[in-house]
Amino acid sequence: MSDEFDALPAELQELYLNMQDDLYDGLKDEVVEGTVRALEEFGQTPAQILQYGLVAGMDIVGADFRDGILFVPEVLMAAKAMKAAMEVLRPLLTDYKGVEKQGTVVIGTVKGDIHDIGKNLVAMMLEGAGFEVINLGINVDADAFIQAIREHDADILGMSALLTTTMPYMRTVINRLIEEGLRDQVIVLVGGAPLTEAFAEDIGADRYCRDAAVAVEAAKALMQIKKEARRVKSMA
Repeated sequence: MSDEFDALPAELQELYLNMQDDLYDGLKDEVVEGTVRALEEFGQTPAQILQYGLVAGMDIVGADFRDGILFVPEVLMAAKAMKAAMEVLRPLLTDYKGVEKQGTVVIGTVKGDIHDIGKNLVAMMLEGAGFEVINLGINVDADAFIQAIREHDADILGMSALLTTTMPYMRTVINRLIEEGLRDQVIVLVGGAPLTEAFAEDIGADRYCRDAAVAVEAAKALMQIKKEARRVKSMA
């Protein structure tokens, strides 16, 4: 834990640790109750609740999912608990300027494909990691992806496919990004059971993500590179 966390009152530290445990166990009602207590009893900001309770808890979930300790059903339960707590915080987050958003992600299952469990898990875990996520759902064509990227000034495009017949459409979307002059502005992450690193490289994606935990790690790492590039450019 950080020095800032260690400086919190013992009772508040215990509340946050309990929130992390409850999130890990997928206990939605308890996580919401902890969020409300942190707000009302301890006067915590949305940023503090995210940092010390929700995002910290989802980081543990993501690590254990990556290491094979947790599996998809448990992670979905944790993500749903996180989402319920976010519903409490979201109205406050729109007015509170102390929350640093990681970035904006447009995500969807590509045209012709209707599988969405994995994609939804990625979306929820990205939201849990501090990203704003625009989930376009299933059977998304290039026009819809392009429109959403422009409308939300997205930093990242995430595409999913579970069918070998729909995988090639990812190349179509990336080619459209190039045609529209957007490719250099958007990080492209792709995933789905039949995909490989070689396929992702061949179609011009930035990263292949084999699961939700890897997708979150990749999104964070690539956003740091993007932010640093922006900083250097602004100083030039």
